[in-house]
Amino acid sequence: MFTDFSPARLTVSPSSSQLFDRDSVSLSCEEDDSFAGWTLRRNTTTDTRTQCEDWGEPAGSSCNITGIDPMDSGVYWCQSTQGATSNSINITVTGGAVILQSPVLPVMEGHDVTVRCEARSPPSSLPAAFYKDGSLIGAEPTGHMTIRRVSKADEGLYTCNISGHGASPPSWLSVTGQEVTLVSALSSSTCSPDQVDSLCRETCSYSPALRLHPPPACTQTGPPPGGVLSILHLHSPHGVSISTPTNR
Repeated sequence: MFTDFSPARLTVSPSSSQLFDRDSVSLSCEEDDSFAGWTLRRNTTTDTRTQCEDWGEPAGSSCNITGIDPMDSGVYWCQSTQGATSNSINITVTGGAVILQSPVLPVMEGHDVTVRCEARSPPSSLPAAFYKDGSLIGAEPTGHMTIRRVSKADEGLYTCNISGHGASPPSWLSVTGQEVTLVSALSSSTCSPDQVDSLCRETCSYSPALRLHPPPACTQTGPPPGGVLSILHLHSPHGVSISTPTNR
């Protein structure tokens, strides 16, 4: 069993942390508890903790903004009637000629991520230079750059520049630790000895290759006769709990 304790998750479409003014955007609360009364809220330079009704068009647990404006730049999140909050998303709206399309949510360590430099006027995909923390990291003829197997070292402030059009606003790329993933061996009550090597040590911790800090803790039995290790519960501070049945 896999359980995510996050009560709601904010998503944005189009999935970009930067938008041109007069674009349209939809923000949605993906909620586990439909009775919690989740609503969209935001902090901008002009308003604080205001609800969707004040600046957008509510549609259930979503909020649509048509003709977005630079004054709509700010931090957005979902909040329940009990005061619980989701992840937050930073959105930058520019009246300039170039934006950097980058993930609005943290990127998982080990995954690939693509950032795109887009011009307001067509053609939108033009040769672009990319910068991280003010230093040039590459130039791409198609206007997009892929960072392979991202790590914490790739976290930072990114911008791009299209010759003759200008530079984008800065955008922060956040990198988070690798998530715990259910695998077939954990869907049953046991790990065989060869699976113990790759999935869980005899001390019942995950392989260091998963790079979880701090590592998950769990309880275990055995190994019983036959060299089979039964996993009872795995608990992770990274927002998941994995349980497997003890009956064979």
